Amino acid sequence: MHKAGFVNIVGNPNVGKSTLMNQLVGERISIATFKAQTTRHRIMGIVNSDDCQIVLSDTPGVLKPNYKMQEMMLAFSESALADADVLLYVTDVVEKPEKNADFLAKVAQMKIPVLLLINKIDETDQKHLGDLVDLWHKLLPKAEILPISAKNKFGTDILLKRIKELLPESPAYFDKDQLTDKPARFFVSEIIREKILLYYDKEIPYSVEVRVERFKETEKNIHINAVIYVERDSQKGIIIGHQGLALKKVSTEARKALEKFFGKSIYLETFVKVDKDWRSSQKELNLFGYNPE
Repeated sequence: MHKAGFVNIVGNPNVGKSTLMNQLVGERISIATFKAQTTRHRIMGIVNSDDCQIVLSDTPGVLKPNYKMQEMMLAFSESALADADVLLYVTDVVEKPEKNADFLAKVAQMKIPVLLLINKIDETDQKHLGDLVDLWHKLLPKAEILPISAKNKFGTDILLKRIKELLPESPAYFDKDQLTDKPARFFVSEIIREKILLYYDKEIPYSVEVRVERFKETEKNIHINAVIYVERDSQKGIIIGHQGLALKKVSTEARKALEKFFGKSIYLETFVKVDKDWRSSQKELNLFGYNPE
């Protein structure tokens, strides 16, 4: 008997969805940093065993949209409610459960199994955790509650076992050696964006998108040209930095991470361009992949 199905991960920003995804898949599929709104797309990661295939989808954190790009991010999260066999709703020991009550109400109406994961339990005590379990049980009475620590891999094996039990009997949807449905270029842009998130302050990372214009792979190395798009000339200056040092640092860090990810030598060239309305233009957003199916 073979089981297979789609397991979608939803929740508010910064609760550890991407960290959980990476632990479950066992590869660095989704970028995870300490800044909110890191994941902008639905990213698919695949867990394979002889008798099971779990297709995981990591979504952007649920948020109240302030501009077109955030509307598209919310659309990704809401579409995750429509096509899952099992839903993982991730919260943590800090956030207030009533945050984004509209989205929670939609989760409460779902007919499929919902696993409510209380993450970061290493950051609290038993009493507070018990109070949270009681509170969530009232908010989502049909959900099964599992306390976990994704960062410390606590509870993730139990979670995988439970997901497998809940999945329907089905042949595999993807090849068994496939880890993700995303192309290599996607991960290049994600890794460069991750380094920008880590290296620059304030609003700069949220005004940035990365497009890979050249990806030429040989047996031993990969040549990559990537363009970093910003919204204003002043942001371009900040990204490049004095005598180009800031951009050089980001490019070096990204190159190291890409070499680790692909297991090959990487030749990376980065350029910075201004595109004043990329976050608000549907046409531009479509080019960057913000078009939920």
